[in-house]
Amino acid sequence: MDENALLAANAVYYQAFAARDLGAMEALWASGGVTCVHPGWPALIGRAPVIASYRDIFRNPSQEAVTAREEKTLIEGGDGRVFCVEEVGGGLLLATNWFRLIDEKWRLLHHQASPLAPPPPAKQEAKRSFH
Repeated sequence: MDENALLAANAVYYQAFAARDLGAMEALWASGGVTCVHPGWPALIGRAPVIASYRDIFRNPSQEAVTAREEKTLIEGGDGRVFCVEEVGGGLLLATNWFRLIDEKWRLLHHQASPLAPPPPAKQEAKRSFH
């Protein structure tokens, strides 16, 4: 499977999140060996707690929309990782989505997102004064 297929699987994750589609989210995750770390949450280990976390997030009416950009990929054998910047309510998170090729489909094994430090301020040009 190529990078385009991996990026398409990653897009399915964010589409399911945007639609609050628990069925689509469940279909994307692998059947076992899954983990997840939502920002500020403890590590979730196992499919049942991971899927339950998305059910709870989707039920939260104040949950902000999540969009992804700046995707970078790493594929090694049957594992593919997508690193991206998530925007949530005006804040930025750095996310890792780790997929495994299972039955010729990329299945999500691990999602982790954490706050992204703001970039350093741009250096101001030294003001020149002419005499």
